Amino acid sequence: MNLFKIATVMLVMAFAMPTYSSAAVITSTIRDSTADARVLSNIINRVTEIQNMDKTNLSASERTSLKKELKDMKRKADGLGRGVYLSIGAIIVIILLLILILR
Repeated sequence: MNLFKIATVMLVMAFAMPTYSSAAVITSTIRDSTADARVLSNIINRVTEIQNMDKTNLSASERTSLKKELKDMKRKADGLGRGVYLSIGAIIVIILLLILILR
């Protein structure tokens, strides 16, 4: 019975895990990291410009637009290169493993 459960999990894992060419993964990672680095440096430059700005002469609507711009840049910076993505197959395998282990 135990061998059947293990074989089932191994079979599901074999068909659920996507495979990629290592060369394709490396080149896309390099491209993404350089693009992310450029975007991040642009965000840092803009934030330092806003910090050095004299905000006493700004109207309320200009301050609000600056706050909105800063929030948008923060969201964009938080999302750069930190995402963990799980495929549906990986989620199913995790759930099956948890069911088998916790039984």
